Amino acid sequence: MAERSKIAIVTGAGTGVGKAIAAGLLKAGYSVVMAGRRQEALEAAAREIAEEGASTLLVPTDVTDPASVAALFGATKQAFGRLDLLVNNAGMGSPAVPFEDIPFEQWQRVVDTNLTGTFLCAQEAFRIMKDQNPRGGRIINNGSVSAYAPRPLSAPYTATKHAVLGLTKSTSLDGRAYDIACGQIDIGNAATDMTARMTEGVLQPNGTLAPEPRIDPKHVADAVVYMAGLPLDANVLTMTVMATKMPFVGRG
Repeated sequence: MAERSKIAIVTGAGTGVGKAIAAGLLKAGYSVVMAGRRQEALEAAAREIAEEGASTLLVPTDVTDPASVAALFGATKQAFGRLDLLVNNAGMGSPAVPFEDIPFEQWQRVVDTNLTGTFLCAQEAFRIMKDQNPRGGRIINNGSVSAYAPRPLSAPYTATKHAVLGLTKSTSLDGRAYDIACGQIDIGNAATDMTARMTEGVLQPNGTLAPEPRIDPKHVADAVVYMAGLPLDANVLTMTVMATKMPFVGRG
């Protein structure tokens, strides 16, 4: 890194891809604010990925709650004085059930977490980044290959990830005036608890079940570190990091 440590917030940092991204940023010299719903998960993750001399701040956060999100960014500004990077990683899926049987409550939870949570965090990041000196920063949203092609029986998740892509583009456009860059990392089957079922077989568009390959989340983290390390006059708008042999290209 440069002369001073840059400051990053990673949501959903207690497990999976978020923990891997936080680890990658710590190795790259960032001070990392780790946000997640469960304090104990954040503490366990922080112990696991600790880097000598690196700085972490753990802030339990519900990204669906505007007050909780505001508290996260307030704590970051109070501790570090600025924000250089937001990684909007927090997200959730939904059970694979027929479209007509999706409970409204399940739809709402996925929308609140994946879309509204991303919006709320990006909005708070804007408020800090546009007024700090040096001005600006970067936002990286966790999209998905489902932002481009659905899986069967995945309407809530697919709809929100398509929406996140639109939000990424709008944020990228609206951030230009303030030197705020925004991009999206689209992941195909990172090996986390969320994708464990894929090794045994998941429903394909032709109605069959088939196992799908997965990749080490470190590859995702490496991609995010690359995106984050660009100067603010350069931006990766979208990047897809996927298992080479997963059935994404041609899906559907």
